[in-house]
Amino acid sequence: MLPSDILCDFCERPWSDDLPMVEGHRGSCICGPCLSVAWSAVVDGGLDDAPPPAEDPDGPPSWTCVLCLESRRDPAFQSPIRPEALVCRRCIRLAGRALHDDPGVDWSKPSSGAVSDRARPEDGG
Repeated sequence: MLPSDILCDFCERPWSDDLPMVEGHRGSCICGPCLSVAWSAVVDGGLDDAPPPAEDPDGPPSWTCVLCLESRRDPAFQSPIRPEALVCRRCIRLAGRALHDDPGVDWSKPSSGAVSDRARPEDGG
């Protein structure tokens, strides 16, 4: 397998030396540009693309995060080209921290300065 065989789950761009990626479980990936969009939408903007529960509003979530493989009640970002690809807010924050803290990657967390930029305990930070 070549690095170019590894695609972002959200935009389907291939991995390359100039495209930072964060890998989730079972080979799922999100690239830096998609992570920036997800961060701006969910963390800064309060967007929630997560589908509602299938039947019972108090029932289990009807979606699973592609990075952590958990069915979560967090707000989520959905790929504009792959509707089955959703990432939860917790994974957005964790992936953002991983890229931000990597000295070999030129990526910074998008920040509006809003209160929502601050880490929440339930998000692992």
